[in-house]
Amino acid sequence: MSAVAHSKMSDERVRAIPTWRFLLGRPELGAVAGTILVFGFFLTFAGDSGMFSAKGIITFLDVSAQVGILAAAVALLMIAGEFDLSIGSMIGFAGIVIAIPAVEWGWPLWSCILLAFLVALVIGFINGYLTISTGLPSFIVTLASMFILRGLTLALTRAATNRTVVSGIGDYAKDDWLAPIFSGYVLKDLFQCMGSLGWLQMRTDGTPLAPGIPMAVVWWMLLTLLGTWILMKTRFGNWIFASGGDPVAARNVGVPVTRVKILLFIGTAFAATLLAVIQVLEAGSADTLRGQLKEFEAIIAVVVGGTLLTGGYGSAIGAALGALIFGTVQMGIFFTGVDTDWFKVFMGAMVLIAVLFNTYVRRKVTYSR
Repeated sequence: MSAVAHSKMSDERVRAIPTWRFLLGRPELGAVAGTILVFGFFLTFAGDSGMFSAKGIITFLDVSAQVGILAAAVALLMIAGEFDLSIGSMIGFAGIVIAIPAVEWGWPLWSCILLAFLVALVIGFINGYLTISTGLPSFIVTLASMFILRGLTLALTRAATNRTVVSGIGDYAKDDWLAPIFSGYVLKDLFQCMGSLGWLQMRTDGTPLAPGIPMAVVWWMLLTLLGTWILMKTRFGNWIFASGGDPVAARNVGVPVTRVKILLFIGTAFAATLLAVIQVLEAGSADTLRGQLKEFEAIIAVVVGGTLLTGGYGSAIGAALGALIFGTVQMGIFFTGVDTDWFKVFMGAMVLIAVLFNTYVRRKVTYSR
């Protein structure tokens, strides 16, 4: 028998993995099932409400992106076994870091945006360094950061402007070279063409109701793809899983756990700042209260997406599906006419169900090996 023919034969020493076990082992399984159920429900009860028109789809994708941008970074950090409760406050803080120099001091907007990302690097590093060097749980360290950043946001804004909202940023964004990367729409010509062909609903001025794909959605997709590539195709991704699974064993085999976790904390601060830039440019203002509860929304999306709270298991794709469920339900409740107060009840139930399901699946996979 030739070597080529022999190589085509299956090695009897390698046990074949059944398809059902492979699927059970994927963290996205619960999120895929949840997405199908959610879309099936709203197609049945809100299918004729305009929710699934081009405008409706863009709307709930935009809402999902607000959570998904954060969830992409939070997923990697949680897989590494850590939490970042400061990202909601980081959104508000980054917003005033952009707005005050631009509006009050006359800085170019692009320099204010770069400053915000530089500040995010510093804050992310501090969160990561304190967590690792002190041995304190990241929950405690970032909880402290959450209050510090929210307090700084309010105090600095009032001291500089005597207000809690800084407006007028839209005027600075018009001619700024960096602003279009974070605001506006892509594929506008395609949507205009589809509207002229009668495929999309048009306004009276001849423009489509859905002018294009918001940049928030584009950034959400890019971060999800980047996170998936890192986890699936890079050594750094293996280090993330190892750091969350067993950090002591990971260190013993040469994984730079400290560096990995600090970089991931920087990543969550960057994601929060990215969302802050998008929100500031879209609204034309910065608000000291912006970003409240966003840290919990991101954690909900990540957990619903299959990431374990104990670390070592999860995916960026699952987090994106969790964010999609979040945005779809939030807008779907509106389209069905149900009292929106029930939204938080639903999301709380989703978190509990997701955790129970993920725990059950992990036990089944572990016991079957």
